[in-house]
Amino acid sequence: MAQAFMNSKIQSGKVVVFIKPTCPYGRRTQELLSQLPFKQGHLEFVNITANGDTNEIQDYLQQLTGARMVPRVFIGKECIGGSTDLVNMHERGELLTQLKQIGALQ
Repeated sequence: MAQAFMNSKIQSGKVVVFIKPTCPYGRRTQELLSQLPFKQGHLEFVNITANGDTNEIQDYLQQLTGARMVPRVFIGKECIGGSTDLVNMHERGELLTQLKQIGALQ
């Protein structure tokens, strides 16, 4: 069930971030991405603790990305890593380029 749920969220043209709401790295990721001019419906934060499948979701994240920890940031269908990876991409000027390439920004 966790696999089908996650696969339904990860889509080309969209940014999806799997988070735990109490995690400071998740909040940092939300703050950064929320400042950018996303088209409506092209940015989604998914609380992995909301439906009781947290361990299954983290196990599937391990299979997909090599890491169980969250946040996990997907730009289109590609996982770019976690919060630190996102911040580093932004500081290098690569984040906006990738977001424009997938058509997620206004």
